[in-house]
Amino acid sequence: MGIEMDIQVGNIIRMKKQHPCGSKEWEVLRTGADFRLKCMGCGRQIMIARRLAEKNTREVKEKA
Repeated sequence: MGIEMDIQVGNIIRMKKQHPCGSKEWEVLRTGADFRLKCMGCGRQIMIARRLAEKNTREVKEKA
């Protein structure tokens, strides 16, 4: 089992790999077993499994 991160709705997370638009930052819109993330570059929204999101997250910061 891995370490669970404290990711809350409204946080901005920086991922390891960039989105095709070039942005690595995502806003958390929903948490649970899956996360709904919104790309800060182009605005596209995705659903991603919690496990994958936590594995690929580099940094978590509060929304400014």
